[in-house]
Amino acid sequence: MEIRLPDRPDWRELLKSGSRVFVGGHASVPYALVQDLIDHSAGFSDIEMVHGLALGDTRWAREEHRQLFKVNTFFIGGDEVRRAVDEGRADYTPCFLSEISSLFTDGTLALDVVLINVSPPDEFGYCSLGASVDICMSAVRHTRRIVAQINQHVPRTAGHSYVHVSEFCACIEADEPLVEVTPPPIDKQAERIGQYVSMLVEDGSTLQFGIGKIPSATLKYLCNHKDLGIHSEMLTDSIIELIESGAVTNRKKTFHPGKIVTSFAIGTNKLYAFIDQNPHIEFYASSYVNKPTNIAKNDQMVSINSALEVDLTGQVVADSLGYDFYSGIGGQVDFVSGAAISKGGKPIIALPSTAKNETVSRIVPSITEGSGVVTSRGNVHYVVTEYGVASLKGKSIRERALELIRVAHPKFRAKLLEEVRTHYWVPHYQEKYPTDIPELGDIQLQKMVVDNETFYLRPLNPADERRLQEFFYSHTKETLRLRYNYDPKQMSREKSCNLVSVDQKTDAGLCIVRQDGSRITIHAVGRFYYYAQDNSCEAAFVTRETHQGKGMATRLLAQLIDIARLRKISKMMAYVRADNKPMITIFEQHGFRRRFSDDPSDVELVLNLEEQP
Repeated sequence: MEIRLPDRPDWRELLKSGSRVFVGGHASVPYALVQDLIDHSAGFSDIEMVHGLALGDTRWAREEHRQLFKVNTFFIGGDEVRRAVDEGRADYTPCFLSEISSLFTDGTLALDVVLINVSPPDEFGYCSLGASVDICMSAVRHTRRIVAQINQHVPRTAGHSYVHVSEFCACIEADEPLVEVTPPPIDKQAERIGQYVSMLVEDGSTLQFGIGKIPSATLKYLCNHKDLGIHSEMLTDSIIELIESGAVTNRKKTFHPGKIVTSFAIGTNKLYAFIDQNPHIEFYASSYVNKPTNIAKNDQMVSINSALEVDLTGQVVADSLGYDFYSGIGGQVDFVSGAAISKGGKPIIALPSTAKNETVSRIVPSITEGSGVVTSRGNVHYVVTEYGVASLKGKSIRERALELIRVAHPKFRAKLLEEVRTHYWVPHYQEKYPTDIPELGDIQLQKMVVDNETFYLRPLNPADERRLQEFFYSHTKETLRLRYNYDPKQMSREKSCNLVSVDQKTDAGLCIVRQDGSRITIHAVGRFYYYAQDNSCEAAFVTRETHQGKGMATRLLAQLIDIARLRKISKMMAYVRADNKPMITIFEQHGFRRRFSDDPSDVELVLNLEEQP
């Protein structure tokens, strides 16, 4: 079957001054086609060039073409477009990626001509939009004229990515490589963020992620997971290693099971070759992929997005630095909303805690003047930095502030707590800001499995105030008597706050928690108090009754002993009721020796930390 291509474009027949032209974007901009328009633009003026993120040489946005073209972008990217927006020669139109197509369909931005980059036609005359289906397909379906660049380098992708040559009113044949974007090197900060994010991802989850160091680090740490799926607006090179590891099977997906669903790809030629004629990866329009209700059809949907700053109530700034528009809304809100209503879903915002060489905190008391909120405080469930995971869903403003201060850079925490008092109510007894335990290492979170349930060992912090109250009131009278040597009736907020506000560089307070979505429950607590006068410390721990005898106290005590030894503390003491034989046994198993006590109801135990274990 012979396929006849349309003639080269006669721009005089296709356009007039003031026309609105859509340009296909991301890594698949039809540069030769744009250049052909520029070369034949004599007599034209004020042509509106509409597009999303456009990588590479965005020549139409140059100063020299200001009379010919007026740029209107949905996402600011590239030096030329950013400079044009900054200088007022170009416009930025904020819009959810899922809703951009409606601007074309309802006539808000009615399109006269669409310029696209496509693969050569197959034997039936169908060309593929390749690595950039996204809003291109919606533009193609709602325009008066389509002009195509037939390009051997455009991959043929599965899904709804095809346009028949009979729909083109004109075309040119020009082979140009797609823009390559090499994954940035993963630094230590991104590694830590990636490790924390990966801990939130359960086997069988479906993932959405973007581009950059943090997504790359996260995917690296997911290679040992099982039965992951992908439903993401974007694919990058990082998925290749994850897929080859066997972690991605898509078999547990509840929407398009067995398939990776996406709308565009940005990466290197390795990625473009990977998606070429790959039946396991399907490309659809952004209006479909990013539709929140479609996203939510995936159970355990995990969205991983970034931010420029987050205020202490959880508001997320993602497209502007003050009054300076930096990028765009993109698909963040689409996926945050979809993941939030997914069964078992987790919307995650991941970002470095600082900017400008640690001189500026990205966790701020209030958003910078001029900045816009992209994702509201009501949408955010988790905020992750290199200092941990802040769980915000269902938290009060005060609890959110404490959670977010905990994941801020340590040198900004005291100032953040001080500033939050000027805006939000914080009780007088809330004096201490969260501190880390240096001896735990870079990752202040250790995963452990007990009876096939996943738990996490981490430092106690001020945000645990209410959780510790719940832990206290869960105890039986017998547990309270054995722990406190009497039957306390109340754990006030002030008392609870004092117990969780630990100066972790002097004392040490640990807990073992179970996290079900955003609900966190404490199952065991262990701590020691340091006595400088004789360089000793006193240890104690308590475990929820349902998990006593299952190794939690042993794990806590071993960790406390390690911390004390690293701090060069000479001895650790413990005072235990004589009838609390299980606890005495645990101490003795770790080398503690009984010491004579005047009170026969108590047993005093001592561990010489200067002896080799």
